[in-house]
Amino acid sequence: MDSICIKARAKINLSLDVLRKREDGYHDVRMIMQSISLHDNVFLSLTDENVIRVSCDKMWVPTNSDNIAYKAAKVLMDKFNLHKGIDIKIVKNIPVAAGLAGGSADAAAVLKGMNELFFLNLGQEELMQIGKNIGADVPFCIKGGTMLAEGIGEILTDIAPLKNVDIVLVKPKISVSTAWVYKNLNIDKIVLRPDTDYIVDLIEKGDLQNLGRKMVNVLETVTVKKYEIINEIKEKLIKLGAFGSMMSGSGPTVFGIFENKLTAQKAYEEINNDNRWDCILTETFCEER
Repeated sequence: MDSICIKARAKINLSLDVLRKREDGYHDVRMIMQSISLHDNVFLSLTDENVIRVSCDKMWVPTNSDNIAYKAAKVLMDKFNLHKGIDIKIVKNIPVAAGLAGGSADAAAVLKGMNELFFLNLGQEELMQIGKNIGADVPFCIKGGTMLAEGIGEILTDIAPLKNVDIVLVKPKISVSTAWVYKNLNIDKIVLRPDTDYIVDLIEKGDLQNLGRKMVNVLETVTVKKYEIINEIKEKLIKLGAFGSMMSGSGPTVFGIFENKLTAQKAYEEINNDNRWDCILTETFCEER
């Protein structure tokens, strides 16, 4: 086998709490992460030249060493002294700088794909350890599903899988820097925090209605102040029947959780008629383990 295609799935956060700033500059978090069906396609091919090449169908995505997928490939090339090259072609469906871990998902796909192509025989935990040094969301993107994430996001605990829950994503036509959001977060002034343990219990019970009501993302305290459109989208999704609506990650993408595909489809059709944002109809995704 000299080529492979990996689906690089996006994520949303069903809760996000920031506990403290660490001495290394990162933040300790406690959050619930959920894979969704929306994905990039990452095509990997072996080459005889000992180089890494990245291409993408979206011209605004960097294809040099700044691309996190390139960095993932370089880590494996250096760590295992690989003597063949790799061509990485990314077909982008996940919006960039959107709070959906699109870049991290691509990096995770590269690690998983190269593990197979080069017969490295690394287990999932080994891949996650490598991924942690590339980006905080990479370990989750390697594992996927429904997870309680702690530490900087790399300490993952399985939760009962939240399968096939209908989701409407709405991304306003702005980009948000995760570094900027965390730099401007005042942890001591956060008033409303998620009851993460209770939310885990709601997921275990499959109680979507109360899950929607209890979702909290403390990073909204920063992003919403600058971009009021996020609150506008949240309110629209609730009016259109969402059990709950929240910003994912550092934003600006907002998602709504819906009871079924019919109500989600109707909401999607209604909210999609506005050129200030882009909409995607998707659902939660969990692989069989």
